[in-house]
Amino acid sequence: MKKARIAVYPGTFDPVTYGHIDIIRRASRIFDKVIVAVARNPGKEILFTADERVRMLKDSIAGIKNVAVDSFDGLIVDYVKKAGANVVVRGLRMLSDFEYEFQMALT
Repeated sequence: MKKARIAVYPGTFDPVTYGHIDIIRRASRIFDKVIVAVARNPGKEILFTADERVRMLKDSIAGIKNVAVDSFDGLIVDYVKKAGANVVVRGLRMLSDFEYEFQMALT
């Protein structure tokens, strides 16, 4: 039996943007399941609560069958393991984002 290709797209999503939705749609066409993981980061100043961000994302992606929305505390690596995922999806806005993400991937 083929193992499901599960991806996690982590972020604060404060608020969710059209760019986020575009990445979610693209990922949903590549992977069997995409989990949008809303970070509960008490050290970061946020506009919306985690529950509000989860609700906004669920409303924004309604109709995309293979996408789920969840929230998490702690390290993304721990969440990815718990979810049984084998890919982390990230978005890039500019070249400096790529440099940062590349360093993180090497870690």
